[in-house]
Amino acid sequence: MKSMTFSITRLPILLLLLTVLAGCQSTKDFFGMDGEPNLPETETLPVEELYAMGKKELDEGDYDKAEKVFTRLVARFPYGAISEQAQLDLAFAQFKLAKYEEASSTVSRFIKMYPVSTQIDYAYYLKALINFDRENRWLAKIARLNMSARDLGAAQQSYNDFNEVIRRFPTSKYAPEARDRMIYLRNRLALHDLDVGIFYYNREAYVSAAGRAKYLLETYPQSSVENDAVALLTAAYTAMGQDTLAQDSRRILEANDPQHPYLTGKWPKRRSQFSALVPFSGEY
Repeated sequence: MKSMTFSITRLPILLLLLTVLAGCQSTKDFFGMDGEPNLPETETLPVEELYAMGKKELDEGDYDKAEKVFTRLVARFPYGAISEQAQLDLAFAQFKLAKYEEASSTVSRFIKMYPVSTQIDYAYYLKALINFDRENRWLAKIARLNMSARDLGAAQQSYNDFNEVIRRFPTSKYAPEARDRMIYLRNRLALHDLDVGIFYYNREAYVSAAGRAKYLLETYPQSSVENDAVALLTAAYTAMGQDTLAQDSRRILEANDPQHPYLTGKWPKRRSQFSALVPFSGEY
């Protein structure tokens, strides 16, 4: 009798739990696994219409909705030519939304799944573009910092990725732009080393400053800051009392850039006391 009473008294609780669980399932169906609202039509449309829907949103710049549509398309139809294209479009939508980790993961998965795709060159190019764009874009917008003065790990990775595009697909329509972006990144990396060298110079670490200038000249010949590197080398040699080496590098500077401000004693500028508190703040 006790056991019967026990079961009856707890029956309403069990019914309540079942109702809650059913509601959770309905909520899950409505919101999706990640808690984001699903578009009801993505569950019923055939693959062709679903792709057309996502492409329309992509073309109109609604990248958030396009991402949702393409994500569901790939989940419902993981194989086939349309799914292949949808994965690339998904990566592009995520890229435009600045979801760099997701975009990189999506395009890397595409490269692994479709190594002989007719669009594999674009996939490699998009992978490079993601790293190019992620290079602390938000910091540039907020603080307008000189990005060359920061750690440029993403810039170096992007440079390597663009180089991979050119190496693998030298005749691709994306190769010319990849080369242009490599030139930009190369100059940016060189400018970073120049900033580091000037940082050393202004702290009287002249050996380190000269070493960084030589590294820059050897690693990035004909960069946009090549003459600045020669000027830094001259200044460091002069400060160390290496007169012969200083004269040699000065002659090179005079021959290549006779108007360089170092030759009139106006370069490099000393940092203010305030800016000296923030190393590598991009003053130069």
